[in-house]
Formats: sequence, C-alpha cells, structure tokens
Amino acid sequence: MRRRVYVLAAALTALVTGCGIRTTSVPVDAGAAPSRVPCSVTEDGATEPAAQGVPVRVFLVCGSQLESVDRRSPQPEEKADGDPVRTARGLLTQLLAEPSESEREAGFTTEVRGPLTVAGGHRGDPAGTLRLSRQPEDLAPTALSQLVCTFAESSAGAGGHTVLLGGPGAYPPKRYRCTTELRERPESAPPTAQPPSTG
Repeated sequence: MRRRVYVLAAALTALVTGCGIRTTSVPVDAGAAPSRVPCSVTEDGATEPAAQGVPVRVFLVCGSQLESVDRRSPQPEEKADGDPVRTARGLLTQLLAEPSESEREAGFTTEVRGPLTVAGGHRGDPAGTLRLSRQPEDLAPTALSQLVCTFAESSAGAGGHTVLLGGPGAYPPKRYRCTTELRERPESAPPTAQPPSTG
C-alpha cells in the first residue's frame, strides 16, 4: 500500500513538472527588445501647420543620450548664417523652449534652464568666442553638453566640432568639443582643448 502511494506521488510529480515551456538546446531568436523611447520625431503635416522659419538643429536629451532634432527658427533667413552670436541666440532660445508635443511623445527633454543668455566675446578674447550669462562650469553637466554640441555643430561654432565658450567674468574662454562619447554620456564633463591665441 505504501509503495503504491510512492509510485502515485512520483507519477504526479512527473506530470506537474512536465507542464509548461519545454527547454531547448537550440537558441531561439525572439527579435530585438521593444524600445520604449523611439527618439525619432515623425512629421505629421495633417495635424500640425507647416513650420515657418529657418531650419536649425539642436541637441536634446533622449534615452540618456544627446540626439539631434531639426526645428525651425523664426530668425530672418538673411541673418541666419551671417552672425555667429545671432545664430547662438536663436539656438539658445530653441534649447530653452519646452519640447513640442511630438518631441515629448518621442522621449525628448531638455536640461537647459533659464535665465540664460549668450553674447559675443570680451575684448581680447579669441575670435568666435561666445559668452554665457553664467559660467559654463556652473551649469548642469547635461545642459552644458547640450549647449556645446548645439553650438559646435552650427555656424556659431569654432570649427572642428568645437565651440569657444566663456562666462560673464574675466575667466578666459575654453574650447569645448562635441564628441561621440559626450553625446552618448552627456552627464559627463565636455572635453576641452587649448583655445587659439587672442586676436
């Protein structure tokens, strides 16, 4: 009688453990994991009016990285590329603005906060210097990374994916670089290079 109970228990255990998903030695490709943040803004002309103004590119935060977004600045087209300071001001305005509905849905945010302005260099600064109303090192690292990459990749930059940035004080400007590593880790300090001699 006792042996029959053991046999019945063993059979019942085998039946229970045999249910469910079978293991396999062959790897199964279930496809890529679904992305929660697309980081891509789709153009929807049916629901939004046609954008007016000059096309500009800014760097926003998406998925803990910097991604470029194309926007339109109301800046007059004839002044768009002629004055680096004017270009920088237009770009800063874009970075300070809240992301649009389509940008928010795609996962974009901005860490750049006001009050913040940008002007030309002081007397004795290297040509192409931009001066912020706050010392760059006092900004949140991600916000500074957004500014560096947005300015460096525009006509406001100093060439070679760099921008000459300083603050309102007498400290000399620094040449900040927008690198792949910075775009991937914007919370890190932007790399710097030796600025050119004053002129």
